[in-house]
Amino acid sequence: MPAMPFKFFSRNLRGRDFVVGDIHGHFSALESLLGQVHFDGRKDRLFSVGDLVDRGPESWRLIEFLNHPWFHAIRGNHEQMLLDSADSFDVKDNWIVNNGGEWWKDIPPALHERIRTVVSDLPLAFEIMTALGRVGVVHADIPPTLSWSRFVTLLSSEKEVFEQALWSRHRFRNMQLTGRLQPILGIDLVIFGHTPVSKPIQNSNICYIDTGAAYPNEKSLGHLTLAEIHPTFGFHQFSIKNGKMVKTLTGRKERAEQAPA
Repeated sequence: MPAMPFKFFSRNLRGRDFVVGDIHGHFSALESLLGQVHFDGRKDRLFSVGDLVDRGPESWRLIEFLNHPWFHAIRGNHEQMLLDSADSFDVKDNWIVNNGGEWWKDIPPALHERIRTVVSDLPLAFEIMTALGRVGVVHADIPPTLSWSRFVTLLSSEKEVFEQALWSRHRFRNMQLTGRLQPILGIDLVIFGHTPVSKPIQNSNICYIDTGAAYPNEKSLGHLTLAEIHPTFGFHQFSIKNGKMVKTLTGRKERAEQAPA
């Protein structure tokens, strides 16, 4: 588990706050997107839902971005595969062959331990104070019976909670069936990545923002999404497949759609 599974951020009194969906090695696209919203690293902050690496062309740049004082990331399941590969040949083979980890073979071996050390320190959840309230950031999900405070308490001790934070799509599948979700108690908004959707989805106090940057060849995906959470709320997107900024979206609720397996 991470050395510090949860991190709290006080309100940004000088600038704006953003949360970016699963980057998957598309750091040049992220730079273009930040340029389009006039991101100012002297006062603005950027939070990542995890899955910084794999499938895209520049996974090795995670070291560069994690060194920026304005960039804060939690761990995704792809970072977890990177860590687990150190102890299991089968996990390593599956990660490299089936889950986009080919880049690992192409970087100098001297970087491997440095990257593992940095990734192992990534938390599993953030809470950010904003003008709109308290915003939580988790990669995949939290157990549906838990309030936010109970989830945070159990992160460091319960393996099932740890696993669901990285891997689960149970909540999203339920939303597909019913079209709605029960709110997560004790928090104003929780932002998830992990599950690719064609456009950001808001349902109850939950928001999904992985719009499939890892899948530029799929018709409804191939976008990197930036959610602005402070001091106002909205979405900004960049098309990986076209290399262009997509029209800024306003925050609104959307019905659940079918997610890729």
